[in-house]
Amino acid sequence: MDKEESKITQAMINAYDDYTHLHLDRRRFMERLTALAGSGAAAAAIAPMLAASGARADIIPSTDDRLTSEDVAYPGTNGATMKGYLVRPKTAAGSLGSVIVIHENRGLNSHIKDVARRVALEGFNALAVDFLSPQGGTPADEDKARQMFSAVKPEEVAANGEASRVYLAARSGANGKVGAIGFCWGGGAVNNLAVRSPDLSAGVAYYGAQPKAQDVPSIKAPLMLHYGGLDERINAGIPAYRDALEKNGKTFEIYIYEGANHAFNNETSAARYDKAAADLAWNRTTAFFKKYLA
Repeated sequence: MDKEESKITQAMINAYDDYTHLHLDRRRFMERLTALAGSGAAAAAIAPMLAASGARADIIPSTDDRLTSEDVAYPGTNGATMKGYLVRPKTAAGSLGSVIVIHENRGLNSHIKDVARRVALEGFNALAVDFLSPQGGTPADEDKARQMFSAVKPEEVAANGEASRVYLAARSGANGKVGAIGFCWGGGAVNNLAVRSPDLSAGVAYYGAQPKAQDVPSIKAPLMLHYGGLDERINAGIPAYRDALEKNGKTFEIYIYEGANHAFNNETSAARYDKAAADLAWNRTTAFFKKYLA
């Protein structure tokens, strides 16, 4: 950890979490960060380390010659056209399982496309869906993207998730089994898709909001749920969700990574990324998909 990173406290990370989830606007976030950092100059230096950086997004280059990729479009709900980034192993033999990759509340960005490439390298067809497609697509401005999510209806997200599942299952080179992985907002979308899609083959939710307990009986897919131990906001919903899953005899695994924050998997956020937790969660995730999507 370098000198600048050592100035970042948990209270600052919590303030950034409030900001990115629309509890604070930019001005109030910077006011809080200034109070925590001791000066406006210190806050200005720390803010970029809390934020995501696209410069750190490409772990797997988009030009990786082991993969083939394309931008795709397909029908969504209510006449919407859904758009996404589809990746598959170039030398794949036979039909593969498929995975829907669902973004955070920044929309479909370079980091999520990179995650799709990682999924594809594990031997799957991977589709990173832009769930802001009905609103014109993900804008370059992350603050604008976050604001757009306030108008997104959960039932339409689930319907467009199901449309994505149908599209992937029917693709040439697909074996018909489709799972979903999502992060933050996308983790909640995976949970809700599991409630609404009896044909989802597997779901992995990273630090995602939980569905209502009364909706859990509708879940058919096996689930893997990852949480950061320091993520008090999301973790408050774990006990009720676990209890409902157990009472209804669902197949699920819950992992809590002590000392890890919300968004611990996202390498583009230096302050919150936790490599040990991210690597362990990823190994568990890929084994889970290989078990249920083969």
